[in-house]
Amino acid sequence: MSTVEAKQSANRWEQASRPLQADASAEDILLIDDLPENLLVYQTILEELGQNLIVAHSGEEALKLVLKHDFAVILLDVNMPTMDGFETASLIRQRKKSSRTPIIFLTAFTDEVGMIQSYASGAVDYLPTPVIPEVLKAKVRFFIELSQMRRQAALQTEERVRRQAAEESARNAAFLVKVTENLTRTRSQSELLRALVQLPVPYIADVSITWLKENESYADQIECNFPLGTETEDRPSTIKLFELPWLKEAAEEVMETGEIHFMDKTPPSSLPHSNILSFLGSVIVLPLLVQGHVRGCLVLARQRSSVPYRFDDISLANDLAYRVGAVLENVMLMEKIREADRRKDEFLGMLAHELRNPLGPIYNAVHLQKLLKPEDPRLADLRDIIDRQAKHMCRLIDDLLDATRLAHGKILLRKERCDLNQILHETIGDHRTAIEASGLQLKVISPNSPVWVNGDPTRLVQTIGNLLHNAHKFTKAGGVITVRLEAKKNERLATLTIADTGIGIEPKMLSCIFDVFRQADQGLDRSRGGLGLGLALVKGLVELHDGKVEAVSHGLDRGAEFMIQLPLESLGNAKMNDVPAAPLSSDRKYRVLVIEDNQDAAQSAQMLLHLEGHEVRMASAALSGLDVARDFHPQIVICDIGLPEIDGYQVVRMMRQDVTLASAYIIALTGYGRQKDQQQALKAGFDLHLTKPIDYTNLRHALILADSKYDKMEATSP
Repeated sequence: MSTVEAKQSANRWEQASRPLQADASAEDILLIDDLPENLLVYQTILEELGQNLIVAHSGEEALKLVLKHDFAVILLDVNMPTMDGFETASLIRQRKKSSRTPIIFLTAFTDEVGMIQSYASGAVDYLPTPVIPEVLKAKVRFFIELSQMRRQAALQTEERVRRQAAEESARNAAFLVKVTENLTRTRSQSELLRALVQLPVPYIADVSITWLKENESYADQIECNFPLGTETEDRPSTIKLFELPWLKEAAEEVMETGEIHFMDKTPPSSLPHSNILSFLGSVIVLPLLVQGHVRGCLVLARQRSSVPYRFDDISLANDLAYRVGAVLENVMLMEKIREADRRKDEFLGMLAHELRNPLGPIYNAVHLQKLLKPEDPRLADLRDIIDRQAKHMCRLIDDLLDATRLAHGKILLRKERCDLNQILHETIGDHRTAIEASGLQLKVISPNSPVWVNGDPTRLVQTIGNLLHNAHKFTKAGGVITVRLEAKKNERLATLTIADTGIGIEPKMLSCIFDVFRQADQGLDRSRGGLGLGLALVKGLVELHDGKVEAVSHGLDRGAEFMIQLPLESLGNAKMNDVPAAPLSSDRKYRVLVIEDNQDAAQSAQMLLHLEGHEVRMASAALSGLDVARDFHPQIVICDIGLPEIDGYQVVRMMRQDVTLASAYIIALTGYGRQKDQQQALKAGFDLHLTKPIDYTNLRHALILADSKYDKMEATSP
């Protein structure tokens, strides 16, 4: 071969090896031949068809191209080295992607055996070479049109499926929007249940069932809705209070695991309601989640004759259950808000009623005192009335403040090793007269030895007193109150029970008897009184002592029993705190200054202190009080915090900066009794913090504390 011929052959080879410019809308045609000149001929003939012509020079190269492209037709030479056309065709047919691709054999041999072998290898046609251009173009054009028809059909099918999916998605979205709109209008869990069983039928279910967990109205109840038109005597449109083993088992599993439960069809049942649900087919049981916790379940079921649930149906049902859970959370929150609002209104009504009760006798007693002569013996009875009613009023206010402190964790205990037995008997002594005066019998059973616990004696007295007061209030004349204290050393527990033969507790009230503002219905007269705070305080104080309290009652008019358990204090934890109590009176007489803008409070304090033999001066404002102090040089100052001009904190700071007043014992008197208020008073410079109204006993103890300060000052003076 000459040099010119070699270059021409190389050019033809390069041209044959390079595919035509690809057209995205054209079909791919594969040309397989080991001779470049043949490939060039085929390309030239088929070029006018305007399709993508791709060439391969061997069977191996063709197999690689088949993996990458979807060919409308393959032109395959039979006689090729290494791998002939029959073997190449057979391998192409073995691949799933190309198993149906049309193959046209091209060969110079036209014997019958070769034709049979060609068709056996998977060929759809057989052309002898050299090919007739028009015949080749006609056959290739046929397969191109066939491929285009298949592609168009596939596109139409895909578009139809996509359109159907879009329409179904739109319908599902509209369904979910409708469900959400209807559910969000419900205002209670019972309304939500009734709406929920109606909405899924018949769009996603033939039967819908809801089951809520730990709900008084629906604990043992199922709401079920059947599609309209299927009602019969045995299968009404809505039924309640039925239970099927398979449904209970599935619901309990969903409530425990929080996962969807699916059944292709429901199992048969021999229960009376089996006729009602015998037509059910596939079932989905979905959890209703509220803040991550399973609150109930939703059951959706189709008839046996209907199409079983598919994956898309389960996905839609899951979306529905998610939305129901969100609405259920809002409904539960609204119910709690409404219940809290109702209880708040009831409490405010009770508070007004309870505060007016003692004010009436106090007002009447004061009015009678003005009318009676000083020597009239009835004045003593009037004083007792005022004393009792004022103490009752203070108890109400103290309970209210303590409940608030408990709710905010503001109560701090002053724990010490104390004898619960002694505290019990002292508290009973305080209440015995009132209990026996009401015609009740009081029985006390306690050990003869101390029962040591680690606690705050004041708060323990308050706890026991509240339970005794409660038993007294709810037990009619002729009843019995039994108090029992035991020291269970094996369990290291002190157990105190206070039982009565009173009106008892309804079962529905037992679960909330220790809640704030909770009381059994007393009627409009509220003859037993109270704010519903006593038992809440008992529970809170007992738990602060690492103990627990329980209430037991067998129903109305069958009495009630409250049991407190506290940890026993070991002997190894005994402390040297058995200090003799301070005397209730003092022999010292002081110069006392009272700075108080409330004239009645100031005058009553002045009279009490005068009776004790002290010299007392008064001031109704902060600055005038400072002037009186500089002239009077008081040893004790009782100063209100909320004063006009400047507050009590500024007054005490100014006194501490004055050399002539700095050593005075200064007592803060205020209506604010929080721990933060006490700390603020001590930080400002007060020696003691007292809350209003000032108690006579507390005032005496304050003077005794002043004694100790002046004793130390005298001991250290030269």
